[in-house]
Amino acid sequence: MHTRTRAAVATTTLLLTSLAALTACSSSDGGTPADSEPTISVPAEHEGDDLKAAVAVYTAAYFAGDADTAYGMLSARCAEETTKDAYTAVVKKAAADHGADHPLTDLRAEVSGTTGHATYKVTGLPEFDKKAQPWTLEDGAWKYDDC
Repeated sequence: MHTRTRAAVATTTLLLTSLAALTACSSSDGGTPADSEPTISVPAEHEGDDLKAAVAVYTAAYFAGDADTAYGMLSARCAEETTKDAYTAVVKKAAADHGADHPLTDLRAEVSGTTGHATYKVTGLPEFDKKAQPWTLEDGAWKYDDC
């Protein structure tokens, strides 16, 4: 694995760990966790492969209604094109319409410098299958760039 790839994996893992910590919620009375969005982490089969891991985490967050994680994984360009509130509505609708249990299959990633493309199928939702979905490497983390 190249040094740059290792750095990207480490950065992605750190980012995901930070996102998980930020999205964890508890009730104000210190009891059981309050109703909150699920926390998404890197699926075990994708640990260590940075772009594939980012795609898997983003897609899982999208269908789980985890707008904080999904929006946080948008490229700067895409984040400028949509407000967090508007994107949250899209993610919440996807979760309500389709549910969270849609793992990716046939995930392939191609990387050239700071540009990546992902091709994959979404289990049970062929209308969401992607071919050469654009991603970009920003500040050491892969960001969804299909806006």
